[in-house]
Amino acid sequence: MRILLVLSHPRQDSLTHAVAEAFCTSARAHGHEVEWADLYREGFDPLLHEPDEPDRSVIGKRYSDAVQAEMARVDRNEAIVMVFPVWWWSVPAMLKGWIDRVWNRDWAYGARTLPHRHGLMIGVASSTEASFAKRRYIDAMRIQLETGTMAYCGIANSRLELLYESTRNPAASADLVRRAHELGKHFPSSA
Repeated sequence: MRILLVLSHPRQDSLTHAVAEAFCTSARAHGHEVEWADLYREGFDPLLHEPDEPDRSVIGKRYSDAVQAEMARVDRNEAIVMVFPVWWWSVPAMLKGWIDRVWNRDWAYGARTLPHRHGLMIGVASSTEASFAKRRYIDAMRIQLETGTMAYCGIANSRLELLYESTRNPAASADLVRRAHELGKHFPSSA
């Protein structure tokens, strides 16, 4: 399977980057092709400007060249995996901007939805699982990301996987990297 791995973290030496690498290495070892979209390294502009704004009055609107290039990258893959740090119980602004600009009307929702059957969002979180459960943050994130983003855009077989306690200690970080390796090994059944 061809997988687009979308990474959203400003530092290449981050745990989030290590998680993405582990997923990628494992997925490739198990027969998948993985194409990287490292939004920070590539200088993706997350700001939605008028040329990329959805327009209900224009059928088949042509979006900017930058967005067309991203759409082509999404289209040439069969699955989407997003790896990101959990900031303010959501995705970073960079990833949200990528979704806002690229997953556009009549291409990802509306007259056309995404053709992908599998999607996975891997969030690296510093809080504990108990903290997320206590305040129901995980429920809110699942509704927003699994239902309101992935399923809304046609990716029915998708899920959010949170890797908790990322800042606890080096041993915990190593466990999260191992978990990401397992997610890559078992993808798409892990989605």
